[in-house]
Amino acid sequence: MDNSLVQLAVSPKGDANLTDSEECDLGSLERLERGSTDTLANGCRADFGAAKRLAKRLYHLEGFKRCDVARHLGKNNEFSQLVASEYLSFFDFSGLSLDRALRTFLKAFPLMGETQERERVLVHFSRRFCHCNPRILTSEDGAHTLTCALMLLNTDLHGHNIGKKMSCQQFISNLDGLNNGKDYPKDLLKVLYNSIKNEKLEWAVEEEELRKSLSELVEEQCEGGCKRVARVTDGSNPFIAIPILLNAVTYKHGVLTRKSHADMDGKRTPRGRRGWKKFYAVLKGMILYLQKDEYKPDADISEVDLKNAVRIHHALATRATDYSKRAFVLKLKTSDWRVFLLHASSEEEMMSWIFRINLVAALFSAPAFPAAIGSMKKFCRPILPSSSTRLKQEEQLLSHENKLKQMSLELEEHRKNSPSVDPKSREWEEYRLKEHYLTYEKTRYETYISLLQAKICAETDDLEKIEASVMGGLIMDGVMAGRECLLRKTQSSPSISQAHGGLNGRAAGCTAPGQRS
Repeated sequence: MDNSLVQLAVSPKGDANLTDSEECDLGSLERLERGSTDTLANGCRADFGAAKRLAKRLYHLEGFKRCDVARHLGKNNEFSQLVASEYLSFFDFSGLSLDRALRTFLKAFPLMGETQERERVLVHFSRRFCHCNPRILTSEDGAHTLTCALMLLNTDLHGHNIGKKMSCQQFISNLDGLNNGKDYPKDLLKVLYNSIKNEKLEWAVEEEELRKSLSELVEEQCEGGCKRVARVTDGSNPFIAIPILLNAVTYKHGVLTRKSHADMDGKRTPRGRRGWKKFYAVLKGMILYLQKDEYKPDADISEVDLKNAVRIHHALATRATDYSKRAFVLKLKTSDWRVFLLHASSEEEMMSWIFRINLVAALFSAPAFPAAIGSMKKFCRPILPSSSTRLKQEEQLLSHENKLKQMSLELEEHRKNSPSVDPKSREWEEYRLKEHYLTYEKTRYETYISLLQAKICAETDDLEKIEASVMGGLIMDGVMAGRECLLRKTQSSPSISQAHGGLNGRAAGCTAPGQRS
């Protein structure tokens, strides 16, 4: 199975910080026997009888709400797998096309939780579909890959993204060789494409229950007991809708002029949308808001602000050395390989934006998923999780170091196996794409490691002091020799630890280096 098709944008924390082992201690099976409606109970022992009873109650919503269902189906333990299998047995997909079966399933309950949990739920759906329709798709793996492809197609055709929509031929080409090493029947793919194009997928959404469930899953008490959440929703795919705390820490704000250089996956931005536009930029949590109005700390985020917002998880900011028309321009490359040029007012401001964007990304980007394993004919860059890390600072540093070692080894191995065919062939194009990806990832993790080491060595959580220390080191190294770089104190210089333990950099009190981030 090509896991890259299912590594969609991740929602933040799930299940109120309870691990599977902690859930076992709750005595969940005993409570279920007594008819408890505890939505966090999800036992770890493979008790078939209890799983069958829980599945029936979930399907008929006896003591549960629809937004509770996904949490009991997507856990990575044997009991949850039994519950999911029994729950899916209530659905009869016989004689239905894959898209019709998927539409029926998605209307049953809101598909919530972390990406891995949602993927597990869809695995059970795919298995059930194959069981009901053995002649349509014989491979559960192939059915799962195609299911996730339909979700992504729906987002492309009906989402708010700007640009050319995916064509039927592109949809077919993207799935080449992904049906257990074989191609899907083209007639089947054409029918599925036209079905999604003519009728977008609809999701089970109950606003009141969804709001409450999100509150249970991702909110934590902030100072004074207040809770403020805005939900950024694409409207066509729940996988890419994540809650954003409005009281997230502001790490920097100031005027930036933006130029869109490349859209998703590095495709060059159409000429008509490449112009420079001036914004008031606010780096708040793990999101860079580009606002038309001046920054006001207590103002709510508007729809326009959300439209222009850029998520910086797994992003990398660098000096735009290949752009010479303006001075003080930095290049921001996001996790989905969009590229923005940002023009600052001075050398000092440019370097400060580069430092703070990269440090926040290094501190709070969740570790990447394991590399996809499957029968892929062409290189496919994995999609990185957008949730905040749960690791301590030193654990986060170790995670980055391990990824750097992995990327370095992969790059070395990759260069040893260059194609022997024509340099203009498709094999060479795939080879160059992968080499570019590995080289970029190596640079990104080197940057993250350097900044995180500097943060820990500084033995302070004061962002201004860390920045001064790092910039001072750059001057000593001659990187900025001959250029004035006095770091003035600004109002946007909080303690970096204010975001530790919080969602998207939300304030959570002061911690010392090495404390949970």
